[in-house]
Amino acid sequence: MKNKDEGRSAVDQAGGAQIVIDHLRSLCSITDPANEKLLTVFCGMLVNYSNENDSLQAQLINMGVIPTLVKLLGIHCENAALTEMCLVAFGNLAELESSKEQFASTNIAEELVKLFKKQIEHDKREMVFEVLAPLAENDAIKLQLVEAGLVECLLEIVQQKVDSDKEEDIAELKTASDLMVLLLLGDESMQKLFEGGKGNVFQKVLSWIPSNNHQLQLAGALAIANFARNDGNCIHMVDNGIVEKLMDLLDRHVEDGNVTVQHAALSALRNLAIPVVNKAKMLSAGVTEAVLKFLKSEMPPVQFKLLGTLRMLIDAQAEAAEQLGKNFKLVERLVEWCEAKDHAGVMGESNRLLSALIRHSKSKDVIKTIVQSGGVKHLVTMATSEHVIMQNEALVALALIAALELGIAEKDLESAKLVQILHRLLADERSAPEIKYNSMVLICALMGSEPLHKEVQDLAFLDVVSKLRSHENKSVAQQASLTEQRLAVES
Repeated sequence: MKNKDEGRSAVDQAGGAQIVIDHLRSLCSITDPANEKLLTVFCGMLVNYSNENDSLQAQLINMGVIPTLVKLLGIHCENAALTEMCLVAFGNLAELESSKEQFASTNIAEELVKLFKKQIEHDKREMVFEVLAPLAENDAIKLQLVEAGLVECLLEIVQQKVDSDKEEDIAELKTASDLMVLLLLGDESMQKLFEGGKGNVFQKVLSWIPSNNHQLQLAGALAIANFARNDGNCIHMVDNGIVEKLMDLLDRHVEDGNVTVQHAALSALRNLAIPVVNKAKMLSAGVTEAVLKFLKSEMPPVQFKLLGTLRMLIDAQAEAAEQLGKNFKLVERLVEWCEAKDHAGVMGESNRLLSALIRHSKSKDVIKTIVQSGGVKHLVTMATSEHVIMQNEALVALALIAALELGIAEKDLESAKLVQILHRLLADERSAPEIKYNSMVLICALMGSEPLHKEVQDLAFLDVVSKLRSHENKSVAQQASLTEQRLAVES
């Protein structure tokens, strides 16, 4: 190993890389066999020189090796040994972020797709795949690959391999469908393939969802989740029956199902539920019932998406929020997940859904269910979150509890030390204006409870509130005046 590194630094000090690249450039266009052999050796030297060494790879990229190698690949595409050496070099360089912009300014996408179409053997295609995957992480190259016709090649591979049980075919099916999903992560490439929902690619991907192949079901659901990244696409897909397909897919995976497929299908439903017009349609299609079947899941990624989907669905949908909020099984599970310390995402989403059930339903029955299940203390803790949006959602939900059902929640609010927390939020200069505003609204609402009122009196709230009367935010200043009057009258 030592000799290898010594050799490298000797070549480096002698400016060897530049010499080799200059040779490659000057000999690039000559296609006789002896010259091609020499070019292959030169490429091999560059590969060995920079292998697994980021700084030497960066050096080659700065010397402009990428356009030269791409040109080489185009001219000598008939020479198997040389194209393979080029691919190995690309594979090395493509891992570096700095290479992607250079690749994007060449016609690498076209050359690779052309090469890919010619490969019949599995191993050779695998080599091209290994270069395509890192390159396709770049949005500009994603679009170039789509325009060069890569998607059609991938769909063809899927078609050929879908019924095979040979190991290498299964591996290739996975690689092709994964790459397809990766291409859909770019906004432009995704929109181009969606073609207003009429696109051949979109239709093909739809047909993967009902297939019997888990890998295709997974890729199909992930692709739909990627297509569902803007309102127009989401509305079109819901109007054209995608929800039923996803619900059927989920249904097939309820019992000991495939966790990755569950997660992907729920991701797609969550994204589809974002546009306002889709919510009612999805609710009446029975999405909540389909999603609730996964309440017993012990898998955090599935729990996380399940919660997100329900939260999107009930946004401003009072009736649905009330129905879910009275569902004891759901609320008890949420309270349990609010304590999932190892899974911050699940914990956060559970808290947000609890708060959303109250905020969107404004229903006494929902509040009773949540109080009885022990949810109040979690909402109080959520008011101390580091995320302003979550703090705010918690304060609004607590204000509704205080306004509608203070009697039954009083003990829980007391033992969760809500009044002390509100004092801290109001005294803290870093609290956002909306946090200060909603904290004061809540203080006023708590006055209706004797023990809580007494706590408010014991902590000198008047001082903190009167300072806020001159707050730069008009709403905060106004609410401070109102709160001060209320405190003065009731002291």
